[in-house]
Amino acid sequence: MSPFPVRMEDHWAPEPGVDPGRAQLMWFMCLGHDQQVADLARLGQARLAGLDGLDLVPPEWLHMTTLIAGYADETDASQIAAMTTHARTLLARTPPITITLGRVLYHSRAIMLTASPREALTPVLAACQEATRAGTGQDGRLYTEPWVPHVTLAYANSESPAAPAIDALGTKLPARQVMVESVNLISQAPDQKWSWRLITEVPLGPTPAIPTVGSGSARLSYRKS
Repeated sequence: MSPFPVRMEDHWAPEPGVDPGRAQLMWFMCLGHDQQVADLARLGQARLAGLDGLDLVPPEWLHMTTLIAGYADETDASQIAAMTTHARTLLARTPPITITLGRVLYHSRAIMLTASPREALTPVLAACQEATRAGTGQDGRLYTEPWVPHVTLAYANSESPAAPAIDALGTKLPARQVMVESVNLISQAPDQKWSWRLITEVPLGPTPAIPTVGSGSARLSYRKS
């Protein structure tokens, strides 16, 4: 990805080789619930507000794309169950991960915050890849190669000069440390823009059971789905 594109282009135009009428299964690290992420995104988006050609991502849809697992209509319920079970087993050995957001990354189709260090997140990517192979027999694919974990602040919706956005936002925002605690399998249809349907959430690290309450009572436990 070039740090400074000359022009922006429509992110919502169909990707080559992708059927625009079919939903895709993806592994996302969803971060919209994190107040630090939401506040940082709000700060960056305030600088971009009013510029033509940009769609600002609402806070509830802030995320990091990890892996595209395949088309939803080619994956049945048993395969999804196998994927998520395998991911839980693998990620139970990976504790929550602290990343830093703040450096701005420009692409011709989007404006993003990079997540660093990238190496800290590679166990999550590896688990999603292995889980996808175990469930579907397919490797899945990266949105970009090499994988650059990032949180998108805005998508370009038309062709326009990139300079106004670069001048308004600059190259960095105040650095914030954020804890990544889970990865989510979602279904996203191309016409839904940034929104998606959550299928399941897989926590990082072991999921503790709630202790037994009272003598002789039934054992109660909770597992995050």
